[in-house]
Formats: sequence, structure tokens, C-alpha cells
Amino acid sequence: MTELLTAIGLMSGTSMDGIDVALVTTDGEAVVERGPSLSVPYEPAFRARLKQGLEDAKPITQRDQRPGDLSRLETELTQRHAQAVAIFRRRHSLQPDKINVIGFHGQTVLHRPDQALTVQIGDGALLARETGIEVVFDMRANDMVHGGQGAPLVPVYHLALARRLPPEQWPVCFVNIGGISNLTYLDRQGAIIGFDSGPGNTLIDQWVEAHAGIPYDDGGRIASEGRVLMPLAERYLANPFFTASTRRSLDRNDFSPPTGSEAELSDGARTLAYVSAAAILKSAAHLPQRPKTYVVCGGGRLNRIIMADLAQLAGEQGANVLSAEAAGFDGDAMEAEAWAYLAVRATRGLPLTFPGTTGVKAPVTGGILARPPAVQVVRD
Repeated sequence: MTELLTAIGLMSGTSMDGIDVALVTTDGEAVVERGPSLSVPYEPAFRARLKQGLEDAKPITQRDQRPGDLSRLETELTQRHAQAVAIFRRRHSLQPDKINVIGFHGQTVLHRPDQALTVQIGDGALLARETGIEVVFDMRANDMVHGGQGAPLVPVYHLALARRLPPEQWPVCFVNIGGISNLTYLDRQGAIIGFDSGPGNTLIDQWVEAHAGIPYDDGGRIASEGRVLMPLAERYLANPFFTASTRRSLDRNDFSPPTGSEAELSDGARTLAYVSAAAILKSAAHLPQRPKTYVVCGGGRLNRIIMADLAQLAGEQGANVLSAEAAGFDGDAMEAEAWAYLAVRATRGLPLTFPGTTGVKAPVTGGILARPPAVQVVRD
């Protein structure tokens, strides 16, 4: 039997709301023992700097470029991740020598798959020094070198989790509703297909922040007071992304929120919630079969309007919609868990991406391994 390794996964997603930390013990294949998790929010000022980082990143043409404030931001982001690991270890009495590896996603500031260019800021070597633990980082780039889109990477972890689901729920589709939503399709014949499905929370977040001064629509409360403006929704759903013969990964800038004159606050939030749900079903039309079950994770599953729309639209196709928790998983921690799982796979040279997930030419591993100095003081 392959030795089990214990890994910490760190995820800072496109919503830029904070750091998710999760512990997984795994062989990087079928065995997954899920441990505790933690979310560490960013303070508003740092979140604003991350948003500015998206603007600073726009001139980048080479992955190592750090224009504007990005170099300093990368260091501070990494230090916050080190602090999150320290908090997590203290809370759960975990010594560094009990953790084999950290999977470090960093923060995506630029993703241009058509140019084979993706940039996640995050200094893996600095994180290894600060934590005293080996770090696997930059896990998307090698996929692009081999012809892939660099996303999604989570499907292979979904496959490991899905083995616990009963046969009658298959084919199953995992849906992660983050800033951008993505799908993972799995069937009993061994298919593993994953792709971005469209805007998730990002348009809603940008809309309510611009018009209400709050970072997100908590639980869909604002949307619940509005109505769907179907012409506006149909404009989003008519985007060529949904009908293109080739699936591609998205950057949060690929879709823009409505202008202030197109809707009032609650109607705008309600319409964008509908778009988030409808985009999932529209993209699912590219799958080889209609799923019987949708398992929803990510922050969007907490928006009851998105979930209600998704349940209605999926139900019209004979499918059931479950939150990750209803399926026995943790919808908040799943992506961080995935990064822990992927780090173990990377250390063992196992594939992270596949032709059916990113369009890479053949299954390929990835990531860069950073080791801490032999003698050091671990900062708590």
C-alpha cells in the first residue's frame, strides 16, 4: 500500500475574500481522509489591494513580471498565508514535522489561456521558509506548457470524493460556484470532464459592492427582493462562450457587471443570480450525458436564490441538486482540500490535469517544490 501523506491546502479564490485552509491525509489517489478546515478573511483594505493587483497585472506578458505593486503584494500575500498556517496549526495542535507538504494556490491576478499565460502571485520559497514545511506551488503552469487551459485542476479530487456516492446518483456533476463557476462531470465508465461554466459570484459581488457598498449578497437577501430582467439575463447567456465548440477557462474580467442604468439594486442582483444558475445548465449541455446529480460547493451554494434557480432548472431535466454538505462533504473547504490532495499527487509525479479537464495533450503533473532551509526557526 502507498504511504499516506498529510497535507495542508491553501486556497485564495477569485472572490478574494480570504484564505481557506484544510488538512487532508491521502495517498494522492483513492484514499482521502478529510481533516479540519479554517477560513481566514482578508481585511477590506487588503482586499482592495488585491483588486488593484488585477489592474496592475494587465500589462503582464511574461509570467515572472510583477508591475506596479505586485511584488510587494506577493510578499504580503505569502506572509498572510504563513500566518493562516500558524493559526491553523495552533488551533489543531499540529507540529510542522507532522505535515508532509503544503499545497499553495496563491492568488490568480491574470489568466489568459489563449496566450498560454497564467499568473498566480505567491512566493512558495518564502512560504516554505516561514512555515518550515515543504510547499508545492505554481500548479497550473505546466499544464499550459503542454497545451492545456491551466484550469480546472480540482476534477481529479472530485473523482476521489465521488467514489463514496451511491451508483444511482451517477452520472454526477460537481459544481463549484466561486467567483467563476466550474463543472466536473464523472460517470461510471471512467469519464472525467471539467471546465469553467460561466460567472458564479463575481458579477453579483461587483454589482452589490458598486451599488450598495457591501462585498457580497449575503444569502441572496438583496436578490430575493428583486425580479429577473430576462432581456439582461439573455444578453449574458448569449455570450459566445456558451456555444463555442471548445471549452475554455475564464478570467473574472471576461464578463462585466451591468451598468447602473440597466437595473436597480435588487433587480440587478436577482438577474445575476439567475445568470449564475442558468450558465451552469447551459454549459452542462456540452457534457456527454445529462447528470443525475449536481453536487454544489463554493460560496455560491449559500446564496439561496442561485440554489433555488439551479434546482428548478436542473429539475426540468430530471436532475437533483445537492449542497456539498447534503452529499457528505464540506463545500467551504473543498477547494483547499483539493490543493492539499494535488500537492501530494505532485510530489509523487501523478497527473494533475487530463485532456478531458483542461484540454492538455496528455495527462500531466505539475507544480514546483520548495523546501525550507535545513535549520530554521518556525514563526508562529
